[in-house]
Amino acid sequence: QVQVVESGGGSVQPGGSLTLSCTVSGLTIGAYAMGWFRHTPGTERVRVACTDTTGFATDYPRSTKGRFTISRDDAKNTVTLKMNSLKSEDTGMYYCAADTRTYCPAYWSSKTPWGQGTQVTVSS
Repeated sequence: QVQVVESGGGSVQPGGSLTLSCTVSGLTIGAYAMGWFRHTPGTERVRVACTDTTGFATDYPRSTKGRFTISRDDAKNTVTLKMNSLKSEDTGMYYCAADTRTYCPAYWSSKTPWGQGTQVTVSS
């Protein structure tokens, strides 16, 4: 049974930083691209970062590029998201997932179930 557990969320002021972690069990993530997503009520889940299987090819939307950094540790089956210069619009529940492919696709095809997520709140 595949399980995804996200952690590291919290409340920070604008301009602050957080590091999120994702641990996957029941599946070896090394063969899959990994992504982080943000969801806020009333909106669709939005991808905020992706890394391919090598860890060298990453993809970010314009809203997070230069502020967020995704990395993976396949030996530990974990994915990390470092978030700097946080803004109020970064607020939301954050989830990670594996895609069925090795590269960051335009449209996600999730290999893993969605975990419970970790809440990030950016507010003064």
